[in-house]
This record gives sequence, structure tokens and C-alpha cells, in this order.
Amino acid sequence: MGSAPPAYQGHRYPVEVISPCVWLYFRSPLSFREVEELMLQRGVLVSCETVRRWCATFGQAYANGLRRRRPRPGDTWHLDEVFVKINGERKYLWRAVDQDGTVLDILVQNRRDKAAARRFFRGLLKKSRTVPRVIVTDKLRSCGAAHREVMPSVEHRCHKGLNNRAENSHQPTRQRERAMKGFRSVGGAQRFLAAFSGISPHFRPRRHLMTAPDHRAEMTIRFAIWDQGTGAANLPTTA
Repeated sequence: MGSAPPAYQGHRYPVEVISPCVWLYFRSPLSFREVEELMLQRGVLVSCETVRRWCATFGQAYANGLRRRRPRPGDTWHLDEVFVKINGERKYLWRAVDQDGTVLDILVQNRRDKAAARRFFRGLLKKSRTVPRVIVTDKLRSCGAAHREVMPSVEHRCHKGLNNRAENSHQPTRQRERAMKGFRSVGGAQRFLAAFSGISPHFRPRRHLMTAPDHRAEMTIRFAIWDQGTGAANLPTTA
């Protein structure tokens, strides 16, 4: 993955226990207690609080490793924002994906005005380290104003019907939001979604375009990449 796996010194459980717990939580709409029960069924006794600490400690590191392994993003970026309720207040989740549906960046903000759009655009360019050929947004005027200021040389297509790629990418987040019964704070939502947007899509290939054998082969490759990034692939084998 271009970097060493996370260090596990000081943790009582080995990587072959930590890694599956983090994978279960970010891949499926499970609570920490449900992950605890699944691990108990496998004969591993671990508390839900320990699972929570592992996800907070290793989730972002795993997500960063997966992102470094991805190819460069496509040249067409789809940007969209949706509202989320956090502790009873309306906030806005900004998201950017490329034409293949790969999540480029997410950002939770209080507003969706020009300043918020400008902040998101600048952070997106900094993280991706590349400039797209085309950006596609809905008809939110603040996106057009920020585009003219931050990336005026990039073609801007503004039409709600063209932005289904970004809108569809919100669906897994909505599913987790319901399972978690909402987010408790802006910082907590940002931390969770930053790791979630890096891990969950890795295990969601475009299944509807694949045959069953091709899907199994692709998932085998993706699990191998996951093991390399977490360090589980470096474990000694037993005869």
C-alpha cells in the first residue's frame, strides 16, 4: 500500500481479531454490540467498548491505506451536498466522487453558501493533488460562485439530472445514519464518515455489472489488499 501497516504494540488482541472487528463495523450497518456478538459466536470474547476504541484508532489508518492503493481519480468529478441531522440540528454533508463512483472527499459543514463551497473545493484539490477536466454539480448557486473563484479553468456542468452519481453515493451513508440513529456531533460525524467512505466502498464493487464468478474473484483480490494494509497478510502461517 505504499506505507507500513499500523502498529499494534500495546494491544492485547492480535491483528487477526482487530482487523475483522473494524471491517464488520464499517462494512455493514452493525452496532458495536452487534460486532461483539458476532465475534463471540466465533469464540472471541471482546467488549463493545474495545471494538469502539479499535474503530477509532485503526479505522482512519485502514481507510488511508486503501486510498493510497487506488488509481488516480477520473477527470470528471461529481459534487453534491445533502443535509444531515446532528444532535437535532441541520448540517450539510458535502461529497465528491469521480465518474466511477470513487469517493474523493467528504466534509460536514454548518452551511452550504459560497464560503462553504469554496472551503470544500480547496480541500478537495489539496487532497486529490490533481485538477479535473469537468465538475458536475446541481443548481446550487454557491457551487458556481466557488467554482469561478477556485478552479475557473475547469469546465462546470450544472444540471440536477447529470449528478445522479454523487446523489447515489449518499445512500450507504443514509443507511448507516439510520442504523446509528443519527450522529451526535459534527466532529464525530466527520471522523466516522472519513473512515467509512474509505473502507465501505472498497468492499462494494459494481456488483450489478459482474457475473457471480467475476464478483467472487474481485472480492478475493480486495480482501487480499485489506490484509496487506492491516498487516494480517504478514502473519506467519502454520503447517
